[in-house]
Amino acid sequence: MLTPILIASLVSLINAASIVSRSQSYSQPAVLGPQTTLTIANKVIAPDGFERSATLVNGIFPGPLIAAQKGDNFSIQVVNELTDESMFLSTSVHWHGIFQNGTNYADGTSFVTQCPIAQNHSFVHNFSSPNQAGTYWYHSHYSVQYCDGLRGALVIYDPDDPLAYMYDVDDASTVITLSDWYHAVAPVMRHLVDADANSTLINGLGRYAGGPASELAVINVEQGKRYRMRLVAMSCDPNFNFTIDGHIFTVIEADGQLTEPLVVDQLQIFAGQRYSVVLVADQPVDNYWIRSLPNLVNPSFEGGQNSAILRYQGAPQVDPTTAYVPPQDILVETNLHALINPGAPGIPGYGNADINLHFKVTNDTGLFYINNVTFSPPSIPVLLQILSGAQDPFQLLPNGSVYALGHNKVVELTMEIPVVPNVPGGPHPIHLHGHAFDVVQSAGNSTFNYVNPVRRDVVSAGNPGQQMVIRWTTDNYGPWFLHCHIDWHLDAGFAVVMAESPLDTAAHLNPVPKEWDQLCPTFYSLTPTQLGGEGRLSWEEAASITTLLFPETPLPGHK
Repeated sequence: MLTPILIASLVSLINAASIVSRSQSYSQPAVLGPQTTLTIANKVIAPDGFERSATLVNGIFPGPLIAAQKGDNFSIQVVNELTDESMFLSTSVHWHGIFQNGTNYADGTSFVTQCPIAQNHSFVHNFSSPNQAGTYWYHSHYSVQYCDGLRGALVIYDPDDPLAYMYDVDDASTVITLSDWYHAVAPVMRHLVDADANSTLINGLGRYAGGPASELAVINVEQGKRYRMRLVAMSCDPNFNFTIDGHIFTVIEADGQLTEPLVVDQLQIFAGQRYSVVLVADQPVDNYWIRSLPNLVNPSFEGGQNSAILRYQGAPQVDPTTAYVPPQDILVETNLHALINPGAPGIPGYGNADINLHFKVTNDTGLFYINNVTFSPPSIPVLLQILSGAQDPFQLLPNGSVYALGHNKVVELTMEIPVVPNVPGGPHPIHLHGHAFDVVQSAGNSTFNYVNPVRRDVVSAGNPGQQMVIRWTTDNYGPWFLHCHIDWHLDAGFAVVMAESPLDTAAHLNPVPKEWDQLCPTFYSLTPTQLGGEGRLSWEEAASITTLLFPETPLPGHK
């Protein structure tokens, strides 16, 4: 049982009790439908009180929520109006968690499924997801661009949700985004081996150490009601330990997949992951701290850092005085179980899949290697290579980073993080495009579960000395990216491509739009100046911050 919040308050420091809250309600967020336009442009914002130019969707951070109903068709035009040369001027948008079955070309992954969208150009992503419902998100998939702000939530609502009896409210006001934020631009930060965030933003607002008491986000609730809170970790790097003072919550979804209900009072959420939790507003009318503690050096809640506010209807507009109480029922991934059609595909038992892959991750001079190969984006997107006739993994580029898989095979993938040589920056969240997978072994756990493991699309590979094991079925034609979702690590080569049935991909894709064919010629006609990111200047600026840098690399897509 959690210590009652009134008792906890007595032992907290309550000198802020009379301070008027600098907070902003999130009850009226921007919402778009499945057929819409996203305009990518630059704008100066100060989400934590520090002003900087950012790369935004429709001028806001996070980008507007895209809300759809199960079965809707999506038609989303991405318009590139970027102008700030200190950041990247090309772009792409990936729809994280959407399977894109038959529409691999709409996945939005630069140099895997498309070339980036050049400045002053646009591209329309047409796709459907007839059997998907849940919590997803969208973000740039061009180098480290999403760290500059191009990220937003995407929710597909299910009118026949089998767990709808558990909650009363599930709308835009209960979507909670967790982000890291940087005061330097991403083209500079990508050169730093240790790129620590300056602040954590919850629904786009936060505070940084030594900064002003800027506005914090407020989640409004009414006593007695039950809320489906959709948590979206839009982080470029850190994971977050998420708690709400005085409240427990019930996990019912992981990464777009319903789970058996599980009661916890803290959950760790990694970059790219999503959870739906049911929160019952059953405490006295008051303000309560929402806490999202990143795994950075010396994180703190001092002065409202890493925090937002849960405000009951009728509570005064002041900062909470509630105290942090150590959790007692922390989410353990192996306690999560798929609700719908549980069970990993294939014959149970380690190594009994049709295709058994073992990936060993290493690091040398800051670059990451999977089975001794670091990923370097090819000049021709993998999908374009396949559609042009390349089918053998020895033909597909980048050499050693593309794995050709037969159709309708059960794949079991083990990813090992060895103790020697040291692989820094963990735990590493691993995301597979085009699929959800069953986590038959979670990192840090010695047991296997083929009967009812959690099913999701981002999983931690753990720390040195640990491994994770996942299974999925190759029922989705095309090349799919598998990568660390710490964007700095992806940029440093932590990725491979899973090319499913290259021989048959062309026959099973919907007609590829003519506009897609023009993306590469347009992109490769750009000069280095038109790419943005300031080229050599970004390296020199990074060198003025620290000497601990990655090897100097060219702008993404240009060798």
